[in-house]
Amino acid sequence: MPFVRISLLKTLAADAKDKISRAVHESLMAEFNVPLDDYFHVIEELEASQLYYPKNYLGIAHSGNMVYVQITAGSGRTYQQKEKLYAAIAGKIAAQTPVLINDVIITLVENGGKENWSFGEGKIQNLSHIKTAEQK
Repeated sequence: MPFVRISLLKTLAADAKDKISRAVHESLMAEFNVPLDDYFHVIEELEASQLYYPKNYLGIAHSGNMVYVQITAGSGRTYQQKEKLYAAIAGKIAAQTPVLINDVIITLVENGGKENWSFGEGKIQNLSHIKTAEQK
């Protein structure tokens, strides 16, 4: 049930943009147990002048080919799951595209409750495949 917004440079090739989206989704499936068809992504293409970042932050150098990944997901994942997710996303993007691992910025926004989602029809759907931490 994650919703993903990916902000990146307009100059990246279409193939790289597709690989970035797939890398995020494959990582969500592997680390957050997201189903294959739970794939809701928006890719926002920006000019270089619209992306702001420090050349170096927390000892991590940035080249300027930034990719910002914002994931909105239901709460309940552990610290370890989040750590594995971030590593998987950044590693896959760096391995499959010209984007360096240092240039992948990830934020996770958690919201609680299935009532915070509607996947169409203006309704709150019964999301039986979503398990809380207590149910796992």
